[in-house]
Amino acid sequence: MGLYLNFPTWIDPYIFSFLPIRWYALMYIIAFFITYLLFRYQVKHDGVLKISSDESESLFFYAIVGLVIGARVFSCLFYSDTTYYLTHPWMMFWPFRNGHFVGLPGMSYHGGALGCFIGGLIYSHRKKRNILEITDVIIAGLPLGYTFGRLGNFINGELYGRVTSSAIGMVFPDAERFSTSYEWVREIADKCSITYAYGDYLNLPRFPTQLFEAFFEGIVIFLILFFIIRPLKIKKNLRHGTIFSVYLILYGLFRFLIEYLREPDSNIGYVIKLGKGSDNIAVFSSLLNISKGQVFCALMVLIGVVLLVLINKRSADNEYREKAGSAKKKTK
Repeated sequence: MGLYLNFPTWIDPYIFSFLPIRWYALMYIIAFFITYLLFRYQVKHDGVLKISSDESESLFFYAIVGLVIGARVFSCLFYSDTTYYLTHPWMMFWPFRNGHFVGLPGMSYHGGALGCFIGGLIYSHRKKRNILEITDVIIAGLPLGYTFGRLGNFINGELYGRVTSSAIGMVFPDAERFSTSYEWVREIADKCSITYAYGDYLNLPRFPTQLFEAFFEGIVIFLILFFIIRPLKIKKNLRHGTIFSVYLILYGLFRFLIEYLREPDSNIGYVIKLGKGSDNIAVFSSLLNISKGQVFCALMVLIGVVLLVLINKRSADNEYREKAGSAKKKTK
């Protein structure tokens, strides 16, 4: 028996054999529904945001539309054939290829996050609401919904990690196969007790990074934000944007680290190549080889830190002005 896990054979990416509807799509719906329920829970129990059910539904409509548009456009422009999509922009949302329905193949988290924020910004502007106040309430429950999105990736057998010889490695049926003419392929096959003949193409075990992301970027961040930062914000009356800032920092950090175990897109590879083995993206070689996803994650952390500093500085300035005003009144 090989020293690795096999992708569960009972998992089928399609809900029905006669319809091209994947579990991944259903997981997205579940993610939105859970995020909405947690949003309404906070509105009712925390009293931090006065918004009706109808307004909440409108807000989520803006956010979801922004998410889908942002995720798709970002994926096409940054992770695919940029020139093609710039000259054929309608193809970004055309769900058919060669006469077959394929949906929207390729969605970027970072683009989705940006699009979701822009959607919320448009709603806030139209309704004259504080975008950071709204964002804090949505973000507190968002990671739990995100967990289901990554589980959908796992069921689809996509976005898997790099090749590994560790016991937690898993063989995904549709993963790229590698020729045993390469020494590194033979070494990993030997460590995993995979039998082969020279010249064979092997499907090697990979890190199930979808599950890592579901746990760390989903469950762990949700527990921190919902049960630690959220009550702290209410108790200490922290500035709006605090939960959002902490989310950006935590997600960016966790995702940046997990990206070391996740294989970069083959058409992009590394965007920063300062370490050894940068020509082979299938295995981890150096911390100095950075993917495009890691660059976006680093930007998230930076934005989160800057935002946290700015909102706290503004809070300190307001307190100073209030104290100065009170002292002036006393001296008169």
